Amino acid sequence: MSQKPEVNVELARSHGLTDDEYAHICDSLGRTPTYEELGVVSVMWSEHCSYKSSRLHLKKLPTEADWVLQGPGENAGVVDVGDGMAVCFKMESHNHPSFIEPYQGAATGVGGIMRDVFTMGARPIANLNSLRFGNPKNPRMRFLVEGVVAGIGGYGNCMGVPTVGGEIAFDDSYNGNILVNAFTLGVLKSDRIFRSAAAGIGNDVVYVGSKTGRDGIHGATMASEEFGEDSEAKRPRVQVGAPFTEKKLLEACLELMKEDVIVAIQDMGAAGLTSSSCEMAGKGGLGIEIDIEKVPRRETGMTPYEVLLSESQERMLMVVKEGGAEVVERIFKKWRLDACVIGRITNTGNVVVKDDGEVVADLPAKLVSDEAPIYDRPSAPPDDLTLRWVLPELRERTIQERLLELLEQPTIASKRWAYEQYDSSVRCGTVKGPGQADAAVIRMPDEETSPSGSNTKGIAMSVDMNGRLCQLDPSRGAAHGVLESARNLACVGARAMATTDCLNFGSPERSEVMWSFKEALQGMGQACSEMQCPVISGNVSFYNETEGAAILPTPTVGLVGVVQDVTKVPGQGFSDNDDVLLAFGKLNTASLAGSELVLLETGSLRGRPNEPDYEEARAVNTSCIQAIEEGLLTSAHDVSEGGVLVAIAESCIAGNKGVYLEERNLQNTAKALFGETSNVIVVTANEKSIERVLEIARENECEVTQLGRVGGDSLKYGSVSISVDELRTRWDQGMVRKLGIL
Repeated sequence: MSQKPEVNVELARSHGLTDDEYAHICDSLGRTPTYEELGVVSVMWSEHCSYKSSRLHLKKLPTEADWVLQGPGENAGVVDVGDGMAVCFKMESHNHPSFIEPYQGAATGVGGIMRDVFTMGARPIANLNSLRFGNPKNPRMRFLVEGVVAGIGGYGNCMGVPTVGGEIAFDDSYNGNILVNAFTLGVLKSDRIFRSAAAGIGNDVVYVGSKTGRDGIHGATMASEEFGEDSEAKRPRVQVGAPFTEKKLLEACLELMKEDVIVAIQDMGAAGLTSSSCEMAGKGGLGIEIDIEKVPRRETGMTPYEVLLSESQERMLMVVKEGGAEVVERIFKKWRLDACVIGRITNTGNVVVKDDGEVVADLPAKLVSDEAPIYDRPSAPPDDLTLRWVLPELRERTIQERLLELLEQPTIASKRWAYEQYDSSVRCGTVKGPGQADAAVIRMPDEETSPSGSNTKGIAMSVDMNGRLCQLDPSRGAAHGVLESARNLACVGARAMATTDCLNFGSPERSEVMWSFKEALQGMGQACSEMQCPVISGNVSFYNETEGAAILPTPTVGLVGVVQDVTKVPGQGFSDNDDVLLAFGKLNTASLAGSELVLLETGSLRGRPNEPDYEEARAVNTSCIQAIEEGLLTSAHDVSEGGVLVAIAESCIAGNKGVYLEERNLQNTAKALFGETSNVIVVTANEKSIERVLEIARENECEVTQLGRVGGDSLKYGSVSISVDELRTRWDQGMVRKLGIL
């Protein structure tokens, strides 16, 4: 056995601890920690696990509502959707691992978020993802895009969980730090929620799932560091996934949950056995004793330090009732997975780790799980903030030139190449999948085990955020991200019920980044309060920064709502000739700030987003939802990147229908046609329904404008006439051509 290194302040620094943090650990213990104890505390006090720079500010987010059954603090959040059923969902980042090793980084991100959901007792029924990449011309970007997309598809497809939607955006700021945010939603009975707080002195602690290897050691520490020239050297810290093993783990866990044996259950995610054991003990106010030599291993010669810090995938830790271990072992043996008692719950309040009888770690659980330092880091706006708000002059160009070039921009262009690699229809419950509507819709199962059933109730979900707007004004930008995601739900007839977030930022040690984080939380929190969709789960990802260059602030949100009748949900494509095209919302409030048009024509990110108008947002969404519930709309599509003309062109492409637009109701200005950050949804309805649609808008005090009629094979606006075929060609090939895939 190799000799352990001497524990001192230099070793603590190499583990990511500051001198003050190391001194506090020594003072709390009254001694120098052992090598294993230093490893345990260093990962648990890392930014990734402890949220030491964000916890103070996260408390300001709204987290409660009558329908929230579980808010932040557990593996995932849970909301009641009626009829004795609930949905459980969460979003998390796997940014750093995906940049180093895109396939395994993305794959294990998907696997990890699914475990968070089924740990709560829910069967995963849908995955989404929110991806950010750098300039498509960057030499490494195609490799990253192809690897991430393949990893997402590879893991989700093997698990038999459909990937039903998401978003992909590109910006130079992500050249050195891509973002891979994974979202999973599951379904469970509202009275059968499993949680992670240990209970019952003397109860067995049971390890289940895959064997432990050396992959992922100090992965949480890596996720709490900036990247530099040595980022490739961190490749061994990336976990390796085995989706078929996780499929067995899922089925074994759900089968076991039907038995009355589980007291607490926790996924072994970041920091592995260390985090699961310490957090379970800390939440329960109890102690836990682990015999580390009993942990199943797939590699020889592993030290206690390595076993404690390994982030090998597809593993769980459980506390079970007296006699329950036999039930666990029987079920997991059937699924050919490891299951063994590795410890017990104690009344000491300490996490004690023994190796063949020798104590290698003895730490107060509260010190590790609850007493990580909380930092109120300095924050200040960037010096050039007001200069960013000045819009540059645009050169004179034709509508046709602008529209066709915008459709080719990789953030706007078709993502079909990516989502066709995902199985979006497995389990037969998908109502609206990728490319079909602004939000994904899954039929609500009649029972946890029923893939579709006869239920007409559906669950809608959407992930969104515009980092460009957050760079210009993080508070307004984050609020607009929430409003856009809520509009996406409205386009399929769903009211937003709850939110999960994935807050992606640069180094919190820089005052400009910390200012943008706090401002984004303020805007996001206000928007969630105004739209009555509290934040029930989430994730913070700091240090998305390479050699001092940070990503755009990207506080991604995922919103979920209930669709009352999935048979009435329209798609985003135009449906029938002679349908009337309307706009819900104020067209004249569009802004060019941070728009794709300004970025395309000037190369600069400039302007200030509008102040969010929550009253108008509620009026627009309510009008759209009510019209859908009454079966009046034949299409609905939210106006976002590229503005209203891009939204109309996308509906032409999706429905393979042309449109005749009325010049008198749609001003011929760059702001009116291509402006963004508005509360506008473009919808169509047949002639017989128009009077009732207008009546609904009036009842909700929602401004509505008639824009034209569906028909022909071209988009026509005054002297402009562009065939749907040309629109489709530009849009369909934009992203893949720029990546060099075509």
